[in-house]
Amino acid sequence: MEVDVLATPGHLVSLAARGFARLSEARLKPFGFGVGQIPVLIALRDGQATTQRDLARLARVEQPPMAQMLARMERDGLIERTPDPNDGRSHRVELTEAARVRLPEACAVLLAGNRDALSGFSDEESNALVSLLIRLLANLDRIAVGTVASEPAGMTPA
Repeated sequence: MEVDVLATPGHLVSLAARGFARLSEARLKPFGFGVGQIPVLIALRDGQATTQRDLARLARVEQPPMAQMLARMERDGLIERTPDPNDGRSHRVELTEAARVRLPEACAVLLAGNRDALSGFSDEESNALVSLLIRLLANLDRIAVGTVASEPAGMTPA
């Protein structure tokens, strides 16, 4: 029996990710945020990172794309960069007040989008999906780096 490659978890997760990205981009646009900026904004809000290197690690992107994203975010008035007093080669990154004020409502809109997308799912099904996706991401991390990863950075089961 031949397996339908279009019905595999990899393909279906990819389709779901693109659908979520389209939904999120549309809902974030009025706030001046992009979906790729959300991990950076949250990390800065929560004090998890203050440098480009830390942000790249937390957002799981390479340094050059992170540098480009931060440059756009600075241009758009979402972040400010100041020289790091302890390291003359790096800068500290902080949210602007404008970004800080808009972020809670943007997060609420994203959460509403998730609720809409999971319409008809029970709480147990939603929680199970999140747990399964966290395990899937951990497996993908393990495969990518060749080591055992328990949970992806910043992810905890619900």
